Amino acid sequence: MKILVVGNMGYVGPSVIRRFRRSYPDGIIIGFDMGYFGHCLTTCDMLPECRADMQCIGDLRKFPAHLLENVQAVIQLAAISNDPMGKQYEDVTYDVNHRSSVQLAKMAKEAGVKAFVFPSSCSIYGSSDGTAKTEDSTVDPLTAYAKSKIMAERELALLADDSFMVTCLRFATACGMSDRLRLDLVLNDFVANAFVSRKIDVLSDGSPWRPLIHVKDMARAIDWAATRTSANGGPFLTVNVGSDEWNYQVKDLAEAVVNELSEIKLSINPDAQLDKRSYRVSFQRYKELAPLHQPLMSLKDVIGELQGALMAMEFHDANFRDSNLIRHTVLRGLQKKKLLNELLEWCAES
Repeated sequence: MKILVVGNMGYVGPSVIRRFRRSYPDGIIIGFDMGYFGHCLTTCDMLPECRADMQCIGDLRKFPAHLLENVQAVIQLAAISNDPMGKQYEDVTYDVNHRSSVQLAKMAKEAGVKAFVFPSSCSIYGSSDGTAKTEDSTVDPLTAYAKSKIMAERELALLADDSFMVTCLRFATACGMSDRLRLDLVLNDFVANAFVSRKIDVLSDGSPWRPLIHVKDMARAIDWAATRTSANGGPFLTVNVGSDEWNYQVKDLAEAVVNELSEIKLSINPDAQLDKRSYRVSFQRYKELAPLHQPLMSLKDVIGELQGALMAMEFHDANFRDSNLIRHTVLRGLQKKKLLNELLEWCAES
């Protein structure tokens, strides 16, 4: 099996490459990435890309068609990946997450690729009255990131047929340790703050709902999607990926961290402006379609894993939001050094 993973040098990619290498030890794995975050390594003992057979650095917006030759599955992880980045780089967000993703899928289909996997997001549901959103629920994307994902889903649906399987995985919010750890994710942020400052400041009233999933469990789902058959969900499938047990309110996540780490001060702002990004999600369809690829990590497991990793890193940076552990900070730093232009393209003189 020959697999192309686009955007493999970020937060989720290392777990995906590791999973595919374990599942297909004799397969050919190709990584393709812009390289923004290649230097943001944390606790790994080796460069994660060494597990791939080939690593290419390049821009998805100018994707080289020859890399699709004899590829059976394409995993499209590349994205401008959170709301602050989407707000500052709105045009790039739509170009990468939507237009270039669809263009890659068209190129893949023309090249004879059998499976195209597109990680989408539960954030497309936007706001909720507390009822669990299913794949048939009305979507209400509130940010450029979420809008770009649903726009891509709708166009990808038009490409799918019995010879070209398209799977859009609407992931819960990512969390957990990675070879390229991010601390701009809600649970990771809480654990880091508790670890280094012995306190957690919840800026909202804590009521918004957030389903979560560990990056390793995301990789399990991607593995399933890359090899599923049409009989298991049809040529085009959108599916919420996570577990019903991992639907939490933000205040519950903060309290869980307090319970696992000792002597932590918790502050919640009951008078905060309402955060409209709140969604409970049903993961029943994923449970039915992929019973052997269900999430394995528990909330307690993840908190303990992150705490142990931060200890191993000798983490002590109370100002970590200005560090390479925050993706938006990395991009702004690269632009400040004039290594990236306003379109987030590498500058020729860099």
